[in-house]
Amino acid sequence: MGSAKQVVIIGHNNNISHDSGNARLNELGYKQELKRDLSVLSNFAISFSIISVLTGVTTLYNTGLTYGGPVSIVYGWIIASFFTMLVALSMAEICSAFPTSGGLYYWSAKLAGPKWAPFASWITGWFNIVGQWAVTTSVDFSLAQFIQVIILLSTGGKNGGGYEGSKYVTITFHAGILLLHGIINSLPISLLSFLGELAAFWNVVGVFVLMVIIPSVATERASAKFVFTHFNSDNGEGINSKPYIFLLGLLMSQFTLSGYDASANMTEETKDADINGPKGIISAVGISIIVGWGYILGITFAVTDIPYLLNENNEAGGYAIAEVFYLAFKRRYGNGFGGIICLGIVAVAIFFCGMSSITSNSRMAYAFSRDGAMPLSSLWHQVNKQEVPIYTVWLSVLISFCMALTSLGSMVAFEAMVSIATIGLYIAYGLPIFFRVTLAQKRFVRGPFNLGRYGVIVGWIAVLWVVTISILFSLPVSYPITIETLNYTPVAVGCLLLLVLSYWVISGRHWFKGPFTTIIQK
Repeated sequence: MGSAKQVVIIGHNNNISHDSGNARLNELGYKQELKRDLSVLSNFAISFSIISVLTGVTTLYNTGLTYGGPVSIVYGWIIASFFTMLVALSMAEICSAFPTSGGLYYWSAKLAGPKWAPFASWITGWFNIVGQWAVTTSVDFSLAQFIQVIILLSTGGKNGGGYEGSKYVTITFHAGILLLHGIINSLPISLLSFLGELAAFWNVVGVFVLMVIIPSVATERASAKFVFTHFNSDNGEGINSKPYIFLLGLLMSQFTLSGYDASANMTEETKDADINGPKGIISAVGISIIVGWGYILGITFAVTDIPYLLNENNEAGGYAIAEVFYLAFKRRYGNGFGGIICLGIVAVAIFFCGMSSITSNSRMAYAFSRDGAMPLSSLWHQVNKQEVPIYTVWLSVLISFCMALTSLGSMVAFEAMVSIATIGLYIAYGLPIFFRVTLAQKRFVRGPFNLGRYGVIVGWIAVLWVVTISILFSLPVSYPITIETLNYTPVAVGCLLLLVLSYWVISGRHWFKGPFTTIIQK
C-alpha cells in the first residue's frame, strides 16, 4: 500500500488516505485529484439514471411495437437483460481490480500487456468517449422531441390544431437542455451526488406510478394472452421473417440497458471504489432489469390497437407511448390532461438521464486527456477549485450539440451518428473483457469483487454477446433497401473505426504510450 510517508505526499486529505479505493489508485500510479465524496448509493444512482428505463423504453417503444410488438418487447427484455448482466458482471470484476476514472480504456491497457497496451487503450478509449457523446446527444435530442410531443398534445393534438414545431425548434430545445446540463455539472460533486440520488428515486417511483396508473385508468385493456403471446408481424417495413423481426425488436431493450460504465468512470470520486464501483455497476443493471420489466408490462397492458398507435396521424403524431397515456385519460375523463402529467414524469427522468450522461462523459474525457490521448489534453484534464473537471463538462456539451446539428441536414445522418451510442459503447465494453479472457487470462490479479473460477466463461459469453448485437444492429431494418431506408449504423461505426485507426497510424502511435502514472511510487 505504500509507506506512511508516501500517503502524506500523495494523499488528498487524511480522510481518504485510509480509503481502499484511494490506496489502490495510488498503487496504479495516480494521485487523487478529484474529490472522493460519493457513496455506493451515489455511484449506483448515476449509472441507474443513465440506464433510465423510463428514457430508453419510452423513446424506443415504437421500435419494439413495430418489430414484433408485445412478444419482442416482453421476451426481448428478458433475453437482453440476461446477457447484459453477464457483461456487467465481467466489467464489475475488472473494475474492482482497476478502480480509475479511465475505466474501460485503462482496463484494456493493463489487460492487453505492455506490447499492445497503447493501441488497445487508444481503440477502447475513443470508442468509449464517442459512444458516450452519442448517448448524451441521443438522450437530450429525445427529450427535445418529447417536449415537442407534450406541447402538441397540450395545444389540442395533431388533429385538433396542436402546435407542431419545426426541426429548428427541436434543435433550440436541445441546445437549452444541454446548457442546463452543463451548468448543473459545473456544481460541486456533493450537489451532483444529491441530484443523482434524486434521479434514481424519481426513476423508481416514476415507473411504479406509471405502471399502476396507466392500465388502471385505461378503459380498454389488453388481455394477458395479447401481452404475452401476440406477435406483430405487420410492420410495414417489408420484413416477413418472424425470427428476424424479433431480433430487430431487441434494439429497444439493448439500447436501454447501456451506460452503466458510468460507475467505473466515477470510481475516483467514490469511497472504497474497488468494492463500491462493482456494486454500483451490478446493482444499477439488476434493479433496472426488474423495474424495466414492470414498466414494460404495465404499459403493454394498455396497448390494444398497434397500427393506430404507430399511425403518424394520431393525436401524438405517431409517438406510441404518448398516445397510450393521452388516450387512457381522454377516454375515461373526457380530456387527456392526466396523460400529459404522466408524460411530464417521463420528461423529468429523461432530463436526469442526460444530466448524468454529461457527468460520466466529462470524467471519461478528463481521464483520457490526463493520459494525453486527446488533442489539447493539458487543457481538458484541469479541475477547478471545487475539484470538478470543468473544461471536459463543457467540451461534452459542445460536442453533443454539434452532433445534433446533423439533424438539420438529414435525420438519416443523425440517426446513423447516434447509433454509435449502442454499438460504440458495447465494443468499448467488450474489448477489455476480451483481453481479460485471452491475453491476461493467466496474469489477471483479481480485486475484492471477483467471479472466481467463473470469470473466464462469463467473460467469453459477454464477448460473444457484444459481437452478436454489433452484427444485429447493423442489419437492414426495412426492405427494399433504399437511400432512405438503409441502416447506416455499420457505415457510422466503420467511419469511426477508420478515423480512430487513421489518427493512430498518422499521429497517435508516435506519442501515445497508454495510461501513464501521475505519482512516483516510493
